[in-house]
Amino acid sequence: MSENREYISHPEEMGNIHISEEVLAVIAAAAALEVDGVGSLAANLGSDIAELLGKKNMAKGVRVSMDGDAVVVDISILVRYGSTVLDVAKQVQEAVANSVEATSGLEIKAVNVHVGGVTFERDARAPQQ
Repeated sequence: MSENREYISHPEEMGNIHISEEVLAVIAAAAALEVDGVGSLAANLGSDIAELLGKKNMAKGVRVSMDGDAVVVDISILVRYGSTVLDVAKQVQEAVANSVEATSGLEIKAVNVHVGGVTFERDARAPQQ
């Protein structure tokens, strides 16, 4: 599927169903953000360029594409300090795959997690300086 296309098409008996790549990206982002240890999504080069070109991207750090009949998700995250990076990344893979598959009915081929950094959260009980 070309990166310029905005919809994933799925032929059905009564006609085609077109699902926006952005919808799938938002679903993937929401699933990733629910994983304990994920600090936030990380902006990636592709989304920054898309924004410069005027293309709105509601799920910064997420790119959805097709590989044959299956969906491939690339997601960039920041991990909270103190979390085990590999464990968080694996949980993100599972959460994103389960969520996108359950909501779209499409097969997930891969969820590629890119850990772009670490976030530090301040303890709300600690005195502010």
